[in-house]
Amino acid sequence: MEREHLGNFNIAGFTYYEGVMCFQDLKIGEKLSLKLEENNGYDKRAVAIYYNKFKLGFIPRNENQIFYKLLKVGLNCIDMRIQMVDGTTHPEAQIRVVAFLVNGDENQ
Repeated sequence: MEREHLGNFNIAGFTYYEGVMCFQDLKIGEKLSLKLEENNGYDKRAVAIYYNKFKLGFIPRNENQIFYKLLKVGLNCIDMRIQMVDGTTHPEAQIRVVAFLVNGDENQ
């Protein structure tokens, strides 16, 4: 599978969403999904990160431009995975993710 690194970062806002409800299930390598939140009052290009039905937070504002554009035009080409889990640190640094650009057919 062809893949190109897009970025890696901590999940922004993890403290405020549903991460605590699924934290024990979050493992390195788990696949995450993304959803645009264009009506977000803090960021018009907000991209939320989900684990199954649980909203974990957002791609940080300073990282989300390319993700927003890819999702906005309907390209299913982002493979986002959990890269690090650390329950001993501040909640905003407990989950780190990595994102790759992949062929849309390979992201199913």
